[in-house]
Amino acid sequence: MWKKLFSSVQKNDDASDKSYLEELTEDQLPQHVAIIMDGNGRWATGQGLIRTAGHKAGVKTLKKIVKACTALGLNALTVYAFSTENWKRPHAEVDFLMDLFSEYLAKEIDEMDEDNVRIDFIGRTWELSKGLQKQIADARQQTKDNTGVRFTVAVNYGGQDELVRAVQELAAQSAKGMVKPEEISAEDIEQQLDTCGLPPVDLVIRTSGDMRLSNFLLWQTAYAEFWFTDTNWPDFTQEEFGRALHEYAHRDRRFGGLSKK
Repeated sequence: MWKKLFSSVQKNDDASDKSYLEELTEDQLPQHVAIIMDGNGRWATGQGLIRTAGHKAGVKTLKKIVKACTALGLNALTVYAFSTENWKRPHAEVDFLMDLFSEYLAKEIDEMDEDNVRIDFIGRTWELSKGLQKQIADARQQTKDNTGVRFTVAVNYGGQDELVRAVQELAAQSAKGMVKPEEISAEDIEQQLDTCGLPPVDLVIRTSGDMRLSNFLLWQTAYAEFWFTDTNWPDFTQEEFGRALHEYAHRDRRFGGLSKK
């Protein structure tokens, strides 16, 4: 059924692209995919356009990938939309990104709701504008009962910052006698992370050629598989997403043990 659904959103008739998906079974799919959506600016420069045009094009790609995840029945998708370090960019670009984020929520939330997508947000969202905070709260509320893909947007997010906040909370609990330092476990740390309740990341996809995490989900990607492509995010297609899933399905994931093959 999921293959039929996925083919309904494909627009490329390339037989090799279809074969990647035809060879997969549902149990081979990752539970949680994380994407570093890189290359909007580089795409725009290559097209002779201003950087903001690349961000607009990137939003269209994001919609297609969320649709693909919904069709495939993936459990969770987390995307890196804006990092704690992105505030260093020119003010005009930052303002544009915040307006684009607001526009995306306004235009897409009803359709995501119809698609049974449950949307959430991680990061220091309380530092965003009051208007954007309200949109985030409304989007969460509108989709909270949906049972489809759990779509998480990392905005004003940094992996190191997330870990610092988790440690600070556990230290505060320890100071109150609620937990002994020597009894703090990995599970206790996970309970304090922004992603609490989500499965560990199985697959990280990064577009545009760079091969680094850039402070994204540092704890959650401890045993994730990585897949890199030179394709800039606006040009990233559902078919290329399928190739990433196909390669993931054929990785030998040992988690520190020995191969079962």
